[in-house]
Amino acid sequence: MQIDVISDTVCPWCFIGKRRLAKALAQRPDVPFDVRWRAYRLDPTIPPEGYERKAYLQAKFGDTERVKAAGETIRQLGESLGIRFAFESIERAPNTLDSHRLIRWAGTAGVQDEVVERLFSSYFEQGRDISDRSVLREIAAEAGMDAELVADLLAQDADSALVEREDTLAHQMGVTGVPTFIIANKYAASGAQEPEAFLQIIDKVLSEAAA
Repeated sequence: MQIDVISDTVCPWCFIGKRRLAKALAQRPDVPFDVRWRAYRLDPTIPPEGYERKAYLQAKFGDTERVKAAGETIRQLGESLGIRFAFESIERAPNTLDSHRLIRWAGTAGVQDEVVERLFSSYFEQGRDISDRSVLREIAAEAGMDAELVADLLAQDADSALVEREDTLAHQMGVTGVPTFIIANKYAASGAQEPEAFLQIIDKVLSEAAA
């Protein structure tokens, strides 16, 4: 069963959604799932060098107390899923184009899920700058990819246009927030759904296939 996940690598709800989806899939061990990660950029206007995160959040949301409150809610939800959000360690608001390029290549290498997990963890738990190509190279190596090839591809801007096109397509499809999950090319679920919500859709697809 194919599941397309439209997400951005700096979206905390996407990290939560990933863990919740994994819990749902683990409850259907006999079903062959094919999870594919699709690019979405929450803010494509961020320059390649990124912005200082605190200033960026202040300019975008204004009310820092509201941002802190939202962050605390996310932190608590993360803890229940084994995620240790460390928002205070994040110094840069990065441009996510290169991280999406890496995810694309990871799919070809058969390690896409692991690379997505490492990108989320690097940014949200370790505060690393995932627009830094040396960081992306390390993540690729840790996932078993050819790090030198990844470095060469990053330097050549390979597949940048394809990632931008995928992002544009998601917007044209009407996706206005992430994560968005498209299950079996038929059903869509928006937001970091609880595992039970995913299971309802998965079981519906299985029932329809059996009928």
